[in-house]
Amino acid sequence: MLKGILTLWVVFLFFNVKGQPKVNQDIFVDTFQSEAFLGNVEAALFDYYLQTFGKPEAYSILNELGREDRSVVEFPDSVYAQRLESIVKTTPFTATSNATLLKTINYFVKKRSRYTAVMLGRSLYYFPMFENSLANYNLPLELRYLPIVESALKPTGKSWAGAAGLWQIMYRTGRSLNLYADSYIDERYDPIKATDAACRYLSFLFNLYGDWDLALAAYNCGPGNVNKAIRRSGGKTNYWLIRPYLPKETQMYVPNFYAVMYMMTYYKEHQIIPMEANMYYHETDTVCLSASVKISHIDSIIGLSTADFNTLNPQYKTDYIPATDPPQCIVLPIALMGDFFKYQDSLYNYQNYLDTSNQNYIVLNKKKTHTVQPNESMSDIALLYETSNNDIREWNGLRNSTLFPGQRIIVMIPEKRFINTYEKSTIQATQAASAPKTTKKPSITSPSGEYKYYTLKSGENLWSISQKLGISFVDLQALNSDLNPKKMKPGQKIKIAIK
Repeated sequence: MLKGILTLWVVFLFFNVKGQPKVNQDIFVDTFQSEAFLGNVEAALFDYYLQTFGKPEAYSILNELGREDRSVVEFPDSVYAQRLESIVKTTPFTATSNATLLKTINYFVKKRSRYTAVMLGRSLYYFPMFENSLANYNLPLELRYLPIVESALKPTGKSWAGAAGLWQIMYRTGRSLNLYADSYIDERYDPIKATDAACRYLSFLFNLYGDWDLALAAYNCGPGNVNKAIRRSGGKTNYWLIRPYLPKETQMYVPNFYAVMYMMTYYKEHQIIPMEANMYYHETDTVCLSASVKISHIDSIIGLSTADFNTLNPQYKTDYIPATDPPQCIVLPIALMGDFFKYQDSLYNYQNYLDTSNQNYIVLNKKKTHTVQPNESMSDIALLYETSNNDIREWNGLRNSTLFPGQRIIVMIPEKRFINTYEKSTIQATQAASAPKTTKKPSITSPSGEYKYYTLKSGENLWSISQKLGISFVDLQALNSDLNPKKMKPGQKIKIAIK
């Protein structure tokens, strides 16, 4: 984790819960950690600054975030308490104004106002989606703030425990909520389907406890842990009274939710300016596919980059979107919908599109690191990346197919780089015409058997080397015709010229 991510809060709570007798203060002497949530805060900020300023500047800015933000307007705790009371009057939540919650709000006001600005920017895309589902299930609209605590509105987020997506749903929970997963798709990452599933789960939890604070706690740590805390507290059913008996992360989960609710409600009063949104929800629409397609083909035909497609459709694990029943439905910018319908036949019959548009391609191998998941075999990984066990063993120097959860292995993913055949032949003809008449193309094989060699570096392939050294890619392939591109390794020597 980045230096300075972890924050340790030591809080001595002295408060009376509304409607409850005074509680022994000694019960509330404990240490609270909010490591997971603060990790989301830092990751969200780093992503934003990385995209905006680049890596060195992003790290530099984050190092400054530990300091107080003096440009933000601050208020005394009495004002925060008054505003929390106003929130409670208009919502079904009980944001009790106590030392822990006020300390959490002060922390976000003083040191993480930029996080609120980033979340405000991202919310312009996700909140309308959340509100549609929440309204359909007659749930409080304030629950739209929960994914900020869970994932910092990052749809590709995955926790160390395996919770995934905007709503951080565990695999087993996802299956019970009918979220499908296979080698190509994981619907826990699907913003629309995961939101619907989370709404159904939150409805279940509220019906179970009849209290939103307990429902939120159960969403974080599971009903079993909440029930255990209730028993250990002597049967109390108030979140703030059972809080010392909950897991440490859950002890800060509800206060973090209320702090986020406060910041997202009163950001104007603190003069926090929202970051600009990359995409607005109303600028997108959904279309269902009638056949399998590759994401890279969508990129090359209608111009939606693979990165942008994956941001809108993070549920796909690979470049391949399979044909399913019911069909796969993808989210695209409305501005590209016309191009999609115009060229969808080309997407479904891509080779024919290449032939009719006079295009050709060269195959390059891109290195990817894969982390082995629990119960995942080498055969599963080979199927996922459309390769073989033999290739995986060769790339990683493995003697057998035994893998362990958490192990990181290298896979080489073939990528097609497209070249217009007409342009290529025209360039070659122009080069030939402009060359001196006495110049002959050198032979690819050396009569003496002597060549100049180049030592491969990590991540390099024949194409990148040809571009780096200014050598014809076709000639480089011919010089190394006996070389298997899938088995190229750092330190290996390849021929680049005849001596």
